[in-house]
Amino acid sequence: MEQERSTAAAWFRSLRDRIVAAFEGLEDRGPGEATAGRFDVTPTTRAEDGGGGLMSVMRGGRVFEKVGVNWSEVHGTLAPRAQAAMASRGVPGIDRDPRFWASGISLVAHMQNPQAPAVHMNTRMFWTPGAWWFGGGADLNPCIEYPADTAHFHATLRAACDTHDSGYYDRFKAWADDYFFIPHRGRARGVGGIFFDDLNTGDWQADFAFTRAVGEAVLPAFLPLAEARMAQPFTDADRDTQLIHRGLYAEYNLVYDRGTKFGLETGHNADAVLMSLPPLAKWV
Repeated sequence: MEQERSTAAAWFRSLRDRIVAAFEGLEDRGPGEATAGRFDVTPTTRAEDGGGGLMSVMRGGRVFEKVGVNWSEVHGTLAPRAQAAMASRGVPGIDRDPRFWASGISLVAHMQNPQAPAVHMNTRMFWTPGAWWFGGGADLNPCIEYPADTAHFHATLRAACDTHDSGYYDRFKAWADDYFFIPHRGRARGVGGIFFDDLNTGDWQADFAFTRAVGEAVLPAFLPLAEARMAQPFTDADRDTQLIHRGLYAEYNLVYDRGTKFGLETGHNADAVLMSLPPLAKWV
């Protein structure tokens, strides 16, 4: 699948470029007199085996307090723990041959204004000698929820899903509700979205097209919300609510997130893996 892998990696990279440009455009339109934020871009490499990526992080902007848009293409041999985890999920042949290749894009945005929601999106392709699959999703994480924002975000994701399979949205929304739940807090980290993994219908082109649709949905799903809320007045109490909510996000990503665990266990750049963490958080 060398051609398919190359095609997927190039598309993930192009999506990264488009999102970075759109977010910098939003910074230009952001409130205040401060200089509009720009992404710092750092090439990353794996400590072992091969591959790397681009870590793109903006800090202290007009609109974004911290946002990361990372792209990677990596390959090598799975560490024993990662190999065992994939074998337990039923990946065929992984117990005998631990070679792998993976590429994807990961986005996490933490906002300056507590009225504006944080957002996460990830899409990826994974290959082993015995299997290939796609995964990803997006979820909205407001500290102050506006039902109209939640409805818009979900409607955009539903439209992306329905173009490919009328059952995908309900199936992957339920998966997100379960996946982004924080058991030790007894609550979800946000207002949900969609999540899918191990997607292989046997039709690579169809599965890749759906994965592209999910990735491309994040800008129309999120940008109108951020633009509408970025200059809205907020209080010190709102900021406190935001910092406490970010603590939930940090707990989830450090304890439960599958991508965080995989990235650290396969030796990818730790700063790139942990770029999802908020710049400031608070626990009470």
